[in-house]
Amino acid sequence: MTPDRWERIKEIVFAAVEHSPGGRSEFLAEACDGDPDLRGDVERLLTEHAEANRFLESPFSADALLRSFAGARHRALDANRVIAGRFRIVKFLAEGGMGVVYKAEDTKLPRFVALKFLTDAAAEDPQALARLRREAQAASALNHPNICTIYDVVESEGQTFLVMEYLEGSTLKRLIECGRLAGEAGPNGGSRAAPLSFDDSLRIALQISDALGTAHAKGLIHRDIKPTNIFVTTGGQAKILDFGLAKLATTPGTTPEDGVSRPVGLLDLTNSGAPMGTFAYMSPEQARNE
Repeated sequence: MTPDRWERIKEIVFAAVEHSPGGRSEFLAEACDGDPDLRGDVERLLTEHAEANRFLESPFSADALLRSFAGARHRALDANRVIAGRFRIVKFLAEGGMGVVYKAEDTKLPRFVALKFLTDAAAEDPQALARLRREAQAASALNHPNICTIYDVVESEGQTFLVMEYLEGSTLKRLIECGRLAGEAGPNGGSRAAPLSFDDSLRIALQISDALGTAHAKGLIHRDIKPTNIFVTTGGQAKILDFGLAKLATTPGTTPEDGVSRPVGLLDLTNSGAPMGTFAYMSPEQARNE
């Protein structure tokens, strides 16, 4: 399954739980647009968790029904399991097209961290592993309050994973859809709230722009800015995630003496002539590989 396909399934599932059981069939018929395999994947996730009825309470409880799919794509880690001798798994957090993220306790410091593993399929792909390492190299080369901090890259039990700062809040995608952070109540206790205000939108945009400005000053281009790669903490602080497609930009004639401090070891990790990023969010120049 491609990352785009997985993202589409998740979008439909999250939208489906907001429809009444009576109207859900009509919604799925339109959303799946005659694709029986897509509808089958969505209905399987909904059916497997229908008995618990948890996914009917709010759109955010739909995260629970995605875990069965995540388990099929990654060897699930049980709570209290200790990884690399120091990271105690607390709970599953999220799953995307390429990675699975868990909340863990660093028993040596101590503090809570987020551990990002590749899915089983991605772990067998050398390019996916290179992207994971690239993400660590790129983010660690930057020091900015609006860029998610990566503490380490660890290899243990045949797996390579990132150790990142643990954040509480929501992705910008969820914030745009629901107008609130995960766990916040909507009007009259409902699951919905008003759209993001202009002031909140501007504040988030300014934080993202400032972080990207810092990255660009060091010649580092993210190349995959989109709502799912922006996290907004419960305190309203925006954090840029996933530098896995980052590229070190160079121009003819530049030298280390130009006064710009640049990260090391990134230039040879990208493929020349290949447009990278998420097509729906690319600028025209990026899509044309300019």
